Amino acid sequence: MNFPEFSISGRKIGQAHPPLVIAEIGINHGGDLNVAKEMVLLAAKSGCEMIKHQTHILEDEMTDEAKSIFPPNADVSIWDVMADCALSLEDEAELKTYTENLGMIWISTPFSRAAADFLEKLDVPAYKIGSGEADNLPLIRHIARKGKPVIFSTGMQTIDTIRASVQILEDAGVPFALLECTNLYPSPAEIVSLRGVTDLRTAFPRAVVGFSDHSIGPEMALASVALGASILERHYTDTRYRKGPDIINSMDPAELRFLIDRSKEIWIAANNPKQRSVAEESVYLFARASVVADVDMAEGYIITEADIWARRPGSGEIPGYDFDTVVGKRLTRAVTRNTQLKWSYLE
Repeated sequence: MNFPEFSISGRKIGQAHPPLVIAEIGINHGGDLNVAKEMVLLAAKSGCEMIKHQTHILEDEMTDEAKSIFPPNADVSIWDVMADCALSLEDEAELKTYTENLGMIWISTPFSRAAADFLEKLDVPAYKIGSGEADNLPLIRHIARKGKPVIFSTGMQTIDTIRASVQILEDAGVPFALLECTNLYPSPAEIVSLRGVTDLRTAFPRAVVGFSDHSIGPEMALASVALGASILERHYTDTRYRKGPDIINSMDPAELRFLIDRSKEIWIAANNPKQRSVAEESVYLFARASVVADVDMAEGYIITEADIWARRPGSGEIPGYDFDTVVGKRLTRAVTRNTQLKWSYLE
């Protein structure tokens, strides 16, 4: 089967490849470049391939009304959250260079037209569109026109409400991925939709599909791999003892390593066909049953079902699944109880 796939900086993404785990630093660094660099360094040591940041240019992103809107996971306005936690553009450019020098891919979510234009000047290899912008058609169109791959979170949306956004990406001819997402920080299992992964795959067969996880722990993200998720995105921090609106549902370096390793194992197992493996052959030899005489029988005796049984080991010539074939056959020689039967014993 041919699955949709695309590449970002040479990293192929799709069901034919191990899941891409994205560590979203976002604003967890609190606006401190040194903290951000330490997070990136620890992510690299954990085997991470991609870091995702957030690019905030407040004057183009929000109006003054945002100064009176308080997110459910913060005690200050959304304007103040971003003003306090966003890196300067100069620091962001330095963080990108630092990340790439460590061998990782760096992308970001532009929350405004100006942010997208700034990222284009940095020559980012792809763009992330967050759930809050999933129906912001002018911004999506602006990003799509840049012609680069797009990773698109679909939190707070339905299949129908994202169709117009997906159409923009398809019309632009850019490769894209759709991430199932629930936007509550953290997201309890009662509202997380793993089924959303399969719903997206069915509704948009040309899209790579993934899972952006805001739950606590790696379980939901790992489960999504078995359903076909090719991208796993989770908030990330160097330590959960930091303060910040996204820390509660962030993974630390140890959990990041765990997610990378276990997701690859699940991906491998999810793509193995149902068959007896070469490694199981030695087990099959003793674990299966062979057809044996259940009573003493004389030469010329016609075997009935009551005269035979199937017992371990499976080293006999006639396997248990041929039991019914033996019934009604005439013996060419006498056998005693528990003798493994051979085809040469039967006419």
